[in-house]
Amino acid sequence: VDPGISTRQDTWTAAGNDSMSPGYRILGEHVRGGFAEFVAVPLENLHPRPAGLTAAEAAAPLLVGLTAYRMLVHRARLQTGERMLVVGSGGGVNSTAIQLGCHLGAEVHVVAGGPEKAQRAKELGAALVVDYKTDEAWHKPLFTATERRGYDVIIDNVGRATWKQSLRLAGIGGRIVTVGNTSGPLAETDVRFIFTRQLSILGSTMGSHADFAAVLELLEQGALKPLIHCELPLSEGRRGHEIIERGEMFGKIVLRSD
Repeated sequence: VDPGISTRQDTWTAAGNDSMSPGYRILGEHVRGGFAEFVAVPLENLHPRPAGLTAAEAAAPLLVGLTAYRMLVHRARLQTGERMLVVGSGGGVNSTAIQLGCHLGAEVHVVAGGPEKAQRAKELGAALVVDYKTDEAWHKPLFTATERRGYDVIIDNVGRATWKQSLRLAGIGGRIVTVGNTSGPLAETDVRFIFTRQLSILGSTMGSHADFAAVLELLEQGALKPLIHCELPLSEGRRGHEIIERGEMFGKIVLRSD
């Protein structure tokens, strides 16, 4: 199921920017149905399951895959050979972004929380991983690793807790992309970094229906792997939220019918 629902056609949808349309709705956020055995969606939102995947494996990467695809392909315009930093590793979007960045030919570095998540990030293809839990000045070894040039693209969905470091780590002409703010939305910005390095601060949300089809193709090819932390019965949905709030997951938590 494509989780992005277009409720009207306008200039945004005509240009293929479905998620920018005021009529765009997200299943489970604007439209009820995320925690249910059955859900009603438009017929055009239904697609065949990618071959070789279970129902849980097919469901887990859809929303985060769509978000990561637009974020890297259309907003950041990530190019082969560029250096990309992903701030945070365990969430669905960031763990998918690590895979997609590697698939697109970037050199991907990651900020992870703890040795287990650091190892998982390496297994997904990260060329360098720094554990922020063991080094409060985690941005310094990353800057050194880029020969003090900084990063072409930085993915920061953490917000307040890491925003200052992300600004410092962005290279000349760099792009910082955000799709969330897990540590809080209000972050201080030193605008001197923006104008002296000519940085671009880019927001992104979900993606187009064409992007969704592209994500399904990547899953079919095996270029993107579903990352499932655990599967829980629908009746234990609260437990799933508690796992997320404690930051224990790597990948997605899938709810299945009891």
